[in-house]
Amino acid sequence: MKSLRLVLGAAGLLLIAIGGRLLAVLPDPFDVLVWMGGAVVLHDGIIAPLVLLAGLAVAAVPARGLVRGALLTAGVLVLVTLPLLLRPGTPPNPSALPLPYGRNLLLVLAAVAVAAGVTAAGGRWRRSRRRASGGAAPGDGPGDGPGAAPGEG
Repeated sequence: MKSLRLVLGAAGLLLIAIGGRLLAVLPDPFDVLVWMGGAVVLHDGIIAPLVLLAGLAVAAVPARGLVRGALLTAGVLVLVTLPLLLRPGTPPNPSALPLPYGRNLLLVLAAVAVAAGVTAAGGRWRRSRRRASGGAAPGDGPGDGPGAAPGEG
């Protein structure tokens, strides 16, 4: 494990050196440095706090695993689509954006939300049917809450 860590560290240092060399040969590296600084500010000042707030909000939701999965899927979809949506001007290749990506992104995000809602409703329905038939569903006992120790309840 130690040798793998050393190899990965050496590869990281090599890539940093290559990036520094490429930055040094640019005629005007200021634009790249401004972009990198903006990326750090955007991530640390906006994206990370929003993700932390969303995590705190989701912690109180009964189906938090399902909600986390839906939010993760939505975040990845937005992350993949955002560069296409924010590209200024007309695309150099007309087939790059042949469809209205903004509208389609909203439709896919709505489909993710609907799928998560249907899955949560189906799980609630299954648990209520088990309770009605006399069988206890996993997690239905009084000591099966988030802080319960194994074997309690």
